[in-house]
Parts: sequence; structure tokens; C-alpha cells
Amino acid sequence: MKDYLNQLFELEANNTNIKKEILGGFTTFITMAYIIFVNPQMMSATGMDLGAIFVGTCLAAALASFLMGFFANWPIGLAPGMGLNAFFTFTVVGEMGYSWEVALGAVFLAGILFFIMSITKLRGWMISSIPLNLRIAMGAGVGLFIGLIGLKNGGIIINNDATLLSLGDFTNIETLLSVAGFLIISALSVRKIPGAIIIGILSVTLIAVTLGLIEYNGIISMPPDISPTLMKLDVVGALNLGMLTVIMSFLFVNLFDTTGTLVGVATRASLINNDGEAIGLNKALKADSGASILGTFFGCSPVTSYVESSAGVEAGGRTGLTAVIVGILFIFAMFLSPLATVIPAYATAGALIYVAILMLGGMEKLDWSNVIELLPALVIIVMIPLTFSIADGIALGFLTYVSLKISNGEIKTISYGAWFLTLIFISKFIFL
Repeated sequence: MKDYLNQLFELEANNTNIKKEILGGFTTFITMAYIIFVNPQMMSATGMDLGAIFVGTCLAAALASFLMGFFANWPIGLAPGMGLNAFFTFTVVGEMGYSWEVALGAVFLAGILFFIMSITKLRGWMISSIPLNLRIAMGAGVGLFIGLIGLKNGGIIINNDATLLSLGDFTNIETLLSVAGFLIISALSVRKIPGAIIIGILSVTLIAVTLGLIEYNGIISMPPDISPTLMKLDVVGALNLGMLTVIMSFLFVNLFDTTGTLVGVATRASLINNDGEAIGLNKALKADSGASILGTFFGCSPVTSYVESSAGVEAGGRTGLTAVIVGILFIFAMFLSPLATVIPAYATAGALIYVAILMLGGMEKLDWSNVIELLPALVIIVMIPLTFSIADGIALGFLTYVSLKISNGEIKTISYGAWFLTLIFISKFIFL
């Protein structure tokens, strides 16, 4: 078995061994396992069965990680992505009024487009045609969107008819617990303790059980029935003009986020050749885009590569065996459904806020000297949370970008990709 694994994953060539790969896989899983609690809770707000989503999240993450490990031989764990699950729930279903089945159809179509782009030169053309500032802004804006949801779920901010928002009631024990969750996660992360997020979520849940705020239902049981969400996507329903901007939003946020994550983790894992190119990046992108398609069959929002995989790389993971270990652990996680169903929203609020802050880190890479490209980026970052819509925030940013370019006499510098997206967004505001 040792020789087989060494040959299959090229362990010696990557200066690693089975022990290091197992440790790397376990570390990556612990750092991203929070998704098995957060994703079902968030997506169940659409009316989807919570138990089915829990199993679907675990299965989609496991199969996607297997695909990345065996096909691309990269140490990357995958699961339904944070941010796009919020967009799926609160914008596409909640605000726009589409059914979750149609929303899954839109995710499927975006995945198909992503896969086509990954096997052709379209991916490189599209990435290079969108200004870097706008790409960075999408990630930061989605981060603020997640943070706003976390603050709302935790009762840290509440509705105010006079001022729109105001500070929540800190005499409320649930609000205090959501704050405590964030502080626990932050403190553990500062000390670089693996699994800080999952520890924070479980700590708040344990306190809530001790105080009698929630009922303890056990930890381990057979996985719930997945049939309520299995293969329930409505692709035909997603084939209408109104879903075009939704599909584009799923596609481009996933595209830019995935590319940045893969390149970043590849650098840490020494998967960069002498020309500065990531070895096997095309295979990794194919695995990631294929996973997005696969996830829809289980009722999941876009499945994507997790930046938390860098923790597993730091622990020694260098090959696809690390990803396979992550997948195996997600399979075992399916038996933790009683724990997933008992975790309250305020226990995951701190995790959402913490993840949001991490996603804002990309803003340091903004080019603050080029005002024409900086202002549209800031519009995206601000308007995504304020409109409570990733699609609307990105649309307003692109319209601002093109307007500033035209007014400054730089119309020839606008790329075809930017024009393409701008026309789509203009159509959205005119006809929808």
C-alpha cells in the first residue's frame, strides 16, 4: 500500500510521506469543517430540508476533495463556498423570489460555463480582461456581505426604522454568546490553533446547552435522508433572462475566488515551476469547476477550493493524498447530524464575522493610486452589503468603471470582457 500511494501521488517527488499527508489532511479538515454546520443552517432558510443539506454538504465536499486529490494531485480541500451560499439564500431565493430548485439550476449552468472556461482559453482571457481592482473588490464585498449576515444572525445589529440599523441588545444572552464566539475564534486564530472556527462554534453551542437555551440531542447517528434535495435542481427554470445576472454572479465570483485560492495555496505548497507558473493548475481548475457541477446534484451552492487548505500545507501536505484524507473525513462527518441540527444561529454568527474579516484582507492589494479603477472597486465593496445583493453590487461597480473611463477619455482601454459584463448589467436594470 505504501508503494502504491507513493507512486499514485508522487510522494517522494514532492518531498513528503504518508504521515505528513495524513496530518495535512486532518489539519485542513479541522479548519474548514465549520462549513458542515454553517452551510445547512444558512441554506435551510430557503425552505430546503436541513438534514438533507447537511448530508449533501458532506457528500459534495467529500467527492470534490476526492476529485481534486486523484485527478489534480493537489492538497486542496473543497466544499460549498461561503458567500455564494449567502447569495443563493438571501438574494436569489429571498429577495428575487426564485425557488431553491431554480437557484440550483442557475448554479449548475454557472458550473457548466466555468468548466468550459477551464478547458479553453476563455478563463485566461476573462481573468485578464477584468481589472485587478474589480476582481479584488468582489471578494472583499462578498466578505462584508457575509459579515452583515453574521452580525444580523447574532443580534449584534438590529433593524431600526429611524436609522435603518442600530446596535443590538447586549443584555440578551444570545447576543452575548455570538460576540463570545467571535472573540474565542479570534483569540485561537491569533495563537494559530488549528480548527479555531469549529472550536468557537462548538464552545458557544456547549455553553447554550449548559444554560438550557437549546436541547441536547446527541452527537452521532445515521445520516439523515438526502432525498428531499437530491437531484432537485431545475435547469429549465433557470433558463430565462432574469437569471442571467445571477448565473454571471455565481460564475465570476467563483472564478476569481478559485483562481486566487489555488495560486495562493500552490505557492505555499511549492507547486510553482521556474517560470512562476503553478504546476498542474489547469487540472486543478477542471477539478474545481467539475465539483461545482457535482455539488448541485446534492443540493449545494457552488463548491469551491478552500483557502484554509493552506493550513494543511503548512502542516506538511503537498499532494492529492491530503485532499483524499479531507474527503474521507467529510464522509465520517455525515454521522454528526444531531450536532449539526442543534447548533443555533448565534453560535455560527461569530464564525461568519471572522471569515468576513479575513476576506477583507485582499483590500491591501488594491491600487489606491489609480482613482479611475479604485472608485468602482470601492463601489462594489460598499454596495454589495448595502444592497444585500452580490449581483447588484458588482453591477453598480462595473457601470461606475465604464462611466469613469468614458468621461476621462479612456474608452479604448475598456476591455471586451468589461464591456460584455457591463451590457449584461445594463440589461438587468432596464428589463428586469
